[in-house]
Amino acid sequence: MKTANSSQLTPEQQAELAALANLPDEQIDTLDIPETPDWSGAKRGVFYRPIKQQITLRLDADLIAWFKNHGEAPRGGGYQTRINRVLREYVAQYTTNE
Repeated sequence: MKTANSSQLTPEQQAELAALANLPDEQIDTLDIPETPDWSGAKRGVFYRPIKQQITLRLDADLIAWFKNHGEAPRGGGYQTRINRVLREYVAQYTTNE
């Protein structure tokens, strides 16, 4: 299903939008708009899931053993998740310094 393009508004619709844009804020009736919920307890990134790509990567055995033996991280996840997190933090550190 295609969404409507704003450049295809009828002259009547364009006139109505122009009239609304010219109204002072106190004259706009917002009673039918739901109130904004309290976002203070919101968690960022809960729904963002980067696409994973399966590859073969050779790492030193002692590094893999270290990640496997250091149990659950405070943020959870297995050893592969922790390795991914460390790599992401490394990339972020050098991306912000460029």
